[in-house]
Amino acid sequence: MKLPHKAHVAIVDGENFTVMRNAGQIFEPKLENAQKPDLSASNYSAGVKHQDDFGQQRGRTDLEELAHGAAAAEWLNAKAIANEIDELLIIADPKTLGEMRRHYHSELEKRLVGEIDKTMTGEPVDRIEKAIASA
Repeated sequence: MKLPHKAHVAIVDGENFTVMRNAGQIFEPKLENAQKPDLSASNYSAGVKHQDDFGQQRGRTDLEELAHGAAAAEWLNAKAIANEIDELLIIADPKTLGEMRRHYHSELEKRLVGEIDKTMTGEPVDRIEKAIASA
């Protein structure tokens, strides 16, 4: 995958959120300047579509995790609207990524250079860089 120089990379799952920047070249990402924004999960709109008792009992749906994904999307939306993010790659597990997509603002969508549906939180930076390069 092509990752433009100075593009932001958001690495998200149901509990973690890290934003980094690409200091490397387009085909050789080098991620740095990791920051972990403090999110308050307050958007539980996913509960409307995940109300079935069966899914809750089986642990297939955790509203806290989905609310965290929505909060990450809202944080990224605010940065895109404020022109603090020009280009963005989002790496998230499939469930979180699906929830985040429901909350993308049009300004954020314009700035997306890609998405990778893979759990990469907690991975060393070099493994994340390899995942981006091979995507």
